Amino acid sequence: MTWRQLRVLIQHLPPESATMTALRNAMTSEDYEQQARSGRPEEGRWSMTEQLLAGITDSLHQLEYILVVANSDGKGRKPKRPEPMRRPGVGPSKQREPMSEQAAERLFQLINGGAA
Repeated sequence: MTWRQLRVLIQHLPPESATMTALRNAMTSEDYEQQARSGRPEEGRWSMTEQLLAGITDSLHQLEYILVVANSDGKGRKPKRPEPMRRPGVGPSKQREPMSEQAAERLFQLINGGAA
């Protein structure tokens, strides 16, 4: 088997195969950004059907969250907002760091007209 034949075989594996998943998981955020800028969605790692199913799943999780929040009495623990299903080319969402005491004080001054 030539290197070209091997490359063609790998490129035409199904998106859910272990090899394609490993290749996708090994991509860096810079690779993802490059793929997003120059890529074509119709040639992506997921088919249109898989993208639509992921969108439906996200919508269903959002509706479930809204239903629970709307029907709760507000006294208990509020459930966490659901995370969207991870998609190829999209990294995990970044967690915000809590505001420092100095930044909070500066913001308080700016809000109260203390900008100098």
